[in-house]
Amino acid sequence: MPSDNKAESAFHQLAESLAHSGGVDFYGRFVQRLAAILEVDHVVLARIVSSDEVQTLAVWSAGALADNISYPLAGTPCETVIGQQTCIYPSDLQTLFPQDALLNELGAQSYLGLPLQDATGASQGLLAVMKNTPMQFARFEEEVLRIAALQVGAEIGRLQAELAAKESERRLQTLLNHLPGMAYRCLNDAAWTMLIVSDGVTALTGYRADQLRNNSSQTFIDLIHSDDRQRVFDGIQAAVESKASFSLIYRLLPLGGGMRWVQENGQVVFDDKDEVLYLEGFITDITEQYEAQRVQDAVIQIASTVTSRLGDDYFNQLLSSLTKILGADAGFIAQLDTLSTEHDLLQEPTVQMIRTVSLISQGQPLVDVSFDPAGTFCEIIIDEQECTVNQDASVMIPGLTQEAGSWIGRRLDNALGEPIGVIMVMYYGGLPASTFGTSVLRILSTGAAAELERRRDHQRMHQLAYIDSTTGLPNRANFMENLTRLRRDAERDQHTLVLLLLDIRRFKEINDTHGHSIGDQLLSAVAGRLRRAANPQEVMARLSGDEFAVLIPGMQTSELGTLIQKLRELINKPVKVDHRSFSLEVSVGSAIYPQDAVTPGELFQAASIALYHAKQKEEAISLYDPAMTQALMRDQQMAERLTKALDRGELLLYYQPQVDLPSGRLIGAEALCRWHDDEWGWVSPAEFIPLAERRGLIRRLGTWVLSEVARQLLAWRQIGFTLPGRLSINISAQQFADPDLASHITSLLATVPPSAIGLELTESDFMRDPEQAIGITQTLHNSGFSLSIDDFGTGYSSLSYLRRFSADTLKIDISFVRDILTSHHDQVIVQTIIAMAVALGMGTIAEGVETQGQAELLASMGCHQAQGYLHGRPLPASAFTEAWGEHMRKSPGIGH
Repeated sequence: MPSDNKAESAFHQLAESLAHSGGVDFYGRFVQRLAAILEVDHVVLARIVSSDEVQTLAVWSAGALADNISYPLAGTPCETVIGQQTCIYPSDLQTLFPQDALLNELGAQSYLGLPLQDATGASQGLLAVMKNTPMQFARFEEEVLRIAALQVGAEIGRLQAELAAKESERRLQTLLNHLPGMAYRCLNDAAWTMLIVSDGVTALTGYRADQLRNNSSQTFIDLIHSDDRQRVFDGIQAAVESKASFSLIYRLLPLGGGMRWVQENGQVVFDDKDEVLYLEGFITDITEQYEAQRVQDAVIQIASTVTSRLGDDYFNQLLSSLTKILGADAGFIAQLDTLSTEHDLLQEPTVQMIRTVSLISQGQPLVDVSFDPAGTFCEIIIDEQECTVNQDASVMIPGLTQEAGSWIGRRLDNALGEPIGVIMVMYYGGLPASTFGTSVLRILSTGAAAELERRRDHQRMHQLAYIDSTTGLPNRANFMENLTRLRRDAERDQHTLVLLLLDIRRFKEINDTHGHSIGDQLLSAVAGRLRRAANPQEVMARLSGDEFAVLIPGMQTSELGTLIQKLRELINKPVKVDHRSFSLEVSVGSAIYPQDAVTPGELFQAASIALYHAKQKEEAISLYDPAMTQALMRDQQMAERLTKALDRGELLLYYQPQVDLPSGRLIGAEALCRWHDDEWGWVSPAEFIPLAERRGLIRRLGTWVLSEVARQLLAWRQIGFTLPGRLSINISAQQFADPDLASHITSLLATVPPSAIGLELTESDFMRDPEQAIGITQTLHNSGFSLSIDDFGTGYSSLSYLRRFSADTLKIDISFVRDILTSHHDQVIVQTIIAMAVALGMGTIAEGVETQGQAELLASMGCHQAQGYLHGRPLPASAFTEAWGEHMRKSPGIGH
């Protein structure tokens, strides 16, 4: 027991050592002082790295600091200390812990250790002292070590909290800097001095965060539009007084000019004395939304004030409201008096004069005037469709007493895109700093142009009713009249009349993906190409959607193929729209009077059937054949019969074995749908499955197949048979279009272990929407289903996507297997597929294996699984059980 003076001195030294906590060398100074106080040879301070390992923070040994190390706890006295127990070993330390090499290295014989605990009492490290001689540790040493452990544990906790706070702050700053808009914290002073500003401020204001922080280069309040500052200030102070959050909309003036509308959502932060500490919140750019709403409100307001819908009153009311809403000093609506031939509506008009139909200055209507547009601002508008000039013009309109320095003008077009007029507003000073006026004018110009168009003579209006507004081609009604007329001429003159119907393949995909504007421009481009290819006696039209028609009187039928090919090559050339290139493909169906049909209706029907055949068979050209009508009727009848077969449960599943090539062992089977009709007999799957896809029956058919597979596997299990490997099921493209496909499959196969099922997906099917397919396949794979890519190598899959699909197997298509013994080309393809599968960690299975030679060659290439007539034809369940029952009786199956 130390004397009172010694104890007092020891605690004084310890307190002095601990008083200087923190800093890089704190731990080193601490263990050195502790060694001196307790007169020990070694001091170890360590933190827990894992459940079985610690990392030293400082080690004092033999009068000097040693290097920090990591060491395992097992077999050491420290292991007990970490378990939150004080450990004392007065002697024989190395004998007690022979596995602790560190004790032997230090020469330690006695040991005293305590755990380091955080504020919750959890162990976070240890503090241990050792001597090279036996020592009876008294209460004095324990108390000194306990106090030291408490302080060091607190210091470690403080440092960890400090690191966690810094990491949290870093993550928050990273998050704020990547959010659109500007996050901030500022003082509630006159300048709203910014304390914290996210990097989004640069996109919003043009200034860097450091330029606004603490008003170093720019104060935020000076960026607020002068007309909005007081309103913003009042709004924030009201929030301060009511202790409520605030949401404000105002204008910012960014670096470099211009103006932005922003929305600020924030709150006031108070201290415990209800004094304002700071404001914090988020500011986002809402310029587009705000301007759009302003435009919408303006258009609605103008529309509500225009009570007349026809004639001069309409134009006067429209222009009066427009100039008032836009704050313009003057404006006019004018029409272009043009010349165009009666028989060619597509001829470019020749502008003669500009004639106003409404003219207003300072809110007062003026007498209409006419003038030559050549060399004037109107000529610019007609050429460019839309033009804005701000304080850089000198415009004098006849009838006005003052020149306009700024103006906004827009061309008015008719349904064919021909210029028919101009609408314009003028300012004697500068333009407002936004696109508001341009947007309003753009919208209202549609109505003004429509009324100008209505004012044209009735004959022209009647003609325009027969023109397709998107393409400028004759429309369906016009075309049918021409068909009747030309058929009558052909009968009279005893010559042929060829009707071509053209359909743009996958146009709907482009239209849906890129928008109707792009789609319309593509249709216009196709129409232009048809127009350029046409002879004067030929008639072309857009019938509907993506379908066009061509009537060719007096053509020699021997020339028809050449003409169609020429049209296809012309239309199939890439079309550039808005800096994007689109590749088009056209399907063509043709019929000829009088060999295919006699009446106009019959001729049109024959061409329609030919086009249907071309689209169904994915062929480029289809010349009408009477057999096509029979095929179409059969399609319709088959669809009805297939629907009834599904209703009555008349479909069957056949099962084709899949075998291991080296051993001939059954490793699975593929479920194949079969249909026997009472009247037609067996209907080929190659016929009724594509029909089901075309007629929207495939999802229902797929549901039946899944349910039947589940029923059959359960039936086999009940009689003691288990199919080795997996039973494969084909999934169609239309099924894959269903985002809920995975849950649908899982539900229907709930009674079957997923590991007993293989799902086969055709590569061209999942490439229609690869991202959705990836999600579905990953879900199915995670559920335990095996996935195979069927007919691999016949489609257009991307290897970059293939890596992301959760497929287990590539199925080598029969088209490559059929001639593999004689075709070097097919051998190379198959070898490549096998190598690719190996590289991707996937298996392979070949379909259509019919000879032993094919099987042996495939096996030598590394494909060890196959199905085909060599090993067995598809069989109904009972026959399959009889043929392969021995394999099924022996096998425990997968997942059973």
